[in-house]
Amino acid sequence: MSAESPVARHRFGSWRRSFRTWRGNRPFWAGLLTLLGGLPIMYFPYANLTLGQLTIRMATTAGAGSLIIGVLLVVLGLTMWFQPVARVFAGVATIMLALVSLVVSNFGGFLAGYLFALIGGGLSVAWAPGPPKGRAAVAPEGEPVTAGPENGAGDGGRHAG
Repeated sequence: MSAESPVARHRFGSWRRSFRTWRGNRPFWAGLLTLLGGLPIMYFPYANLTLGQLTIRMATTAGAGSLIIGVLLVVLGLTMWFQPVARVFAGVATIMLALVSLVVSNFGGFLAGYLFALIGGGLSVAWAPGPPKGRAAVAPEGEPVTAGPENGAGDGGRHAG
């Protein structure tokens, strides 16, 4: 006998479907990678790395710049999620901040933050919303569209008969 009730399973399934729909309407992975890129860029300039008894302090003079770049990347990742209309601006700004982080922030968070942010920015610029679902393609005369010239049919998808 399972402790999980059918009601709980139904709630989880509906939550999962609604999250999947939400995720499909925006550049989700671009935002996630941008968020993940901002975290090491913020963290490493203030980190203390210990190797055995040796403590390495990573404090730099550009620690404030690294913090600003990291926070801006996190904000841009959230912008990609919650304002998908601004995805191109957010993507270009992410790419620019990732490039600046190479110089300012310990090689962009030891290249990890740089790569995540650069890929996230590129995904954001390249993402485009899909066509609205539920609409059937209809020819101007009201006949359903079949194969057109772009699909290899020579008559444009309309029959002469």
